[in-house]
Amino acid sequence: MKTTKNRWLIALSAIAIHLSIGAAYAYSVYTNPINDAMGWSTTEITYAFTIMMALGGLSAAFFGSFVEKNGPRKSAILAAILFGLGQAGAGFATQIDSLLLFLLTYGLASGLGLGIGYIAPVSTLVKWFPDRRGLATGMAVMGFGAGALITAPVAASLMGSVGITNTFYILGASYFVLILLGASYIAPPPKDWMPDGMKKDIASGKKVVKKDLSELTAKQAVKTRRFWMLWTMMLINTTAGIMMISVASPMAQEVVGLTAAAAATLVGIMGIFNGGGRLAWAAISDYIGRPTVFIIFFILQLITFITLPNITSVLVFQALILVVVSCYGGGFSNLPAFIGDLFGTKQLGAIHGFLLTTWSLGGILGPVLVSQIRERTDSYIPVFYVFTGLILVAFVVAIFLQLEIKSVEKKKQEKQQITA
Repeated sequence: MKTTKNRWLIALSAIAIHLSIGAAYAYSVYTNPINDAMGWSTTEITYAFTIMMALGGLSAAFFGSFVEKNGPRKSAILAAILFGLGQAGAGFATQIDSLLLFLLTYGLASGLGLGIGYIAPVSTLVKWFPDRRGLATGMAVMGFGAGALITAPVAASLMGSVGITNTFYILGASYFVLILLGASYIAPPPKDWMPDGMKKDIASGKKVVKKDLSELTAKQAVKTRRFWMLWTMMLINTTAGIMMISVASPMAQEVVGLTAAAAATLVGIMGIFNGGGRLAWAAISDYIGRPTVFIIFFILQLITFITLPNITSVLVFQALILVVVSCYGGGFSNLPAFIGDLFGTKQLGAIHGFLLTTWSLGGILGPVLVSQIRERTDSYIPVFYVFTGLILVAFVVAIFLQLEIKSVEKKKQEKQQITA
């Protein structure tokens, strides 16, 4: 069966979807203008972001089977409706001065759209790039990380010229159209599809197809040890990353005396490392393998958290923060390909959804842990010791997961030799 679809345009469609929903990370740009215009407290305004982030991970888990059943196009269209209406609805909420409606639109509707939109194109991308799984999903998830970098200045400029309400209307409509454009082209490849170059390499013996460890449904996957090992690794990696993102500015100012302006610059650079780390680590994983990449993540972060309490250099301190943020982004971009390696692509979207519960949980645990430790000890230094322990746990789990993978592979080989 010949396909007329271009896999690079499929990747571009996925990026369009992720760029749009990635705008969620630019939320802080709205906080002060809404506070000034509406008089709502910063805490009340932040509730909408908290709801959206929590629902992003939970809805990904809840709607994973929906994505598998209905395909990427219908799922992305639903995401366009929910996310677009959520953003535009936030404009109407500010127009009629209703905090409750703002929480329901920006928080609830956008959160549901965020979760569905995040997983909708990913399993399809993995199938279109059997030769470069990491790179493919890295491109899409980098789009998610870059969404805030584009949205923040655009939203700030719009609010200055047309006001908050019209900004939400304009951006809501823009996201709806962009996601819809992505949805219009995206589609899964024919069964067992391979690019021509990969077929030639296999035929010539230049390349050997590495089969997935297993081909499991979502229900079967969650019953395996390796699922929960990966879930634990993702939870700790995500918690560490979100913790660092949530307090990077005040932490750097307090620990090494960074100025407020320099700290603001650091936050901007963190966005670049978050997005760049997603693409770079995912591309590297195609050559050294996903298990090895995660082990490297935890080695780097162990060195970072052990070193941070003793650092006085402003530049070194910032560099170490960027290492953690890079690993945080890389965890998300490697996850879909890792799922394919471990459980196959049969229900990758649904399994991905279940694993993204770590996103919601990490989004709560990271900020809560750091704020509680800082409040009780009046210092950020103990935070580094706590996360050294957590990362050490993740490192041990990553080693055990690699051993588990090798054990399963060995059993498969022995079974093949017996049946041969």
